Amino acid sequence: MADIGNQEYPTILGPDAVIKGEVSFEKGLRLHGRIEGKVTTQGRLHVAKEAHLVADVNAGSIVIEGEVKGNLIASDRIDLKQSARYEGDLAASRLTVDEGAVFSGHVSVGPDAVKGGRGAAGQTGTRPAGVNIPPAQPSAQPVK
Repeated sequence: MADIGNQEYPTILGPDAVIKGEVSFEKGLRLHGRIEGKVTTQGRLHVAKEAHLVADVNAGSIVIEGEVKGNLIASDRIDLKQSARYEGDLAASRLTVDEGAVFSGHVSVGPDAVKGGRGAAGQTGTRPAGVNIPPAQPSAQPVK
């Protein structure tokens, strides 16, 4: 499944993977399975169509095609694709929302939304100045 030459997403978690806790990585992660907890990276996170993410995420950039519940901070950009289903608050320098994407939450977008640039995304537990986002709470019900 993993393409050894893929520089954009060198780490791939398959559809049978379930991780609970804190996940951190340096470059890129393509998620096809499920993560619950916290994700931290200066790189890219791609949540595929079949993936489920219940977590607070602090990343360089985030692409969502699947289902996400939690708060997102991206020093660069967040892309909500047509199949995305997202519930939570987000802060990013740039945001794109494709037609058909479902989003429920609060948005803070622009250069001031993520003060500190790329460095802020890599610091565990930091929030951009002026952004008060409560932590994600996993649901007791399974994600369908």
